[in-house]
Amino acid sequence: MDALASAITAFIGTNLDDIMVLILFFAREDSRTRKQHIVIGQYLGFTILVIASLPGFFGGLVIKRPIIGLLGFLPIIMGIYKLFKEDNEEEEIQLVNENVNSKINFFGNLINPQVYTVAAVTVANGADNISIYLSLFASSNWQKLVITLAVFYVMVGIWCGLGYYLTRYRFVGSVFSRYGQILTPLVLIGLGIYILFDSGTFGLMQ
Repeated sequence: MDALASAITAFIGTNLDDIMVLILFFAREDSRTRKQHIVIGQYLGFTILVIASLPGFFGGLVIKRPIIGLLGFLPIIMGIYKLFKEDNEEEEIQLVNENVNSKINFFGNLINPQVYTVAAVTVANGADNISIYLSLFASSNWQKLVITLAVFYVMVGIWCGLGYYLTRYRFVGSVFSRYGQILTPLVLIGLGIYILFDSGTFGLMQ
């Protein structure tokens, strides 16, 4: 149950801003095939972020939990940073989009370029995901890791569905994004405190 709760919390805390990314992508597409490309690209990009975060888990197998739990400070620092950071999400997305589109023609014969575009934006927008997942995976055992990854991939599908749904209600997406900028830092700080407690790291400070 703890693994389920921490996985959901970690995903929501690191992906609230992705709702607006998905809304922007879905709003520009008008065919079923292209919607599939967006979903595939989102899964591909997210998988890259997960793979980049897995060293945290393997490090956690050889380093004592209270020590590895110090990584719990990462989401706390990230949360505090986000509290004071001005978010220019849409401008960043457009910039990444332009850079990717100029380099993507080589892959066109292998898979639709839109998939790579979405994946690239997901990865470019995922620096905070890696830092949070590193600390979360580091404090996990095999069972907790499997549960966490299963929850993550289910949540990616839910996020894609939510992003598509909100394209019909752009004002809802805007409200979601606005309050998400406030909620995300609080969720990340709470997750970091949970990791510190769960790993017994606070015992090192006594």
